[in-house]
Amino acid sequence: MTGLIVTRLPEDFSAWAELHDLIMRSFAYMDGVIDPPSSAHRLTPANLRDKARNEICFIATLDGRLAGCIFAAERADAFYVGKLAVDDSARGMGIGRALMQAAEHHAVAQGKPTLELQTRIELEANHATFERMGFVEFERTAHEGYGRPTSITYRKTLN
Repeated sequence: MTGLIVTRLPEDFSAWAELHDLIMRSFAYMDGVIDPPSSAHRLTPANLRDKARNEICFIATLDGRLAGCIFAAERADAFYVGKLAVDDSARGMGIGRALMQAAEHHAVAQGKPTLELQTRIELEANHATFERMGFVEFERTAHEGYGRPTSITYRKTLN
């Protein structure tokens, strides 16, 4: 794909409102589908900036416009990836896969053998997507106050 660039979030990044809007648009389809609601609703441009200070963030630009992002938090034996977001107008172009590959390369460079992520029970299309990327189900967990599993944790062993 021409015009796609995936980079680590630049130190001088300032488009926090645009990044927030991208995540909110990308996660909007989950409203009314998942229970409890997505943690994306707790994000603001300001706490996204804080998140980027504590985690690794990669962004994708397509022909110069912000088209996707992924955050990765370092854990003892893995990187936990979250807030993988792709602009609706750019879905199906391989942006999510390119962002995930950036996170994988970073994890390998940091000596971490595993990527981990969670997706909600109700989002079966996400399950299939992550399984096609080589992730396998690791466990099912419940959000506080729920007596049934609400999330699936997936892991991928890296080479």
